[in-house]
Amino acid sequence: MDFKVGDVAVLKSGGPKMTVERIATHTNGNEYVECSWFVNEKLESNKFPPDALEKAKD
Repeated sequence: MDFKVGDVAVLKSGGPKMTVERIATHTNGNEYVECSWFVNEKLESNKFPPDALEKAKD
């Protein structure tokens, strides 16, 4: 699935809605999607393989 900055995504395994912040490629050639989300009032972020994500449903 193609993501773009600003998309809202969730892990296929569940979890919070996350905002796509960046799409990039590791030095090993694997693509990743960097997302951010809030837990209470704390901003969290992490990198995920695109195949682990899906666009959030409204």
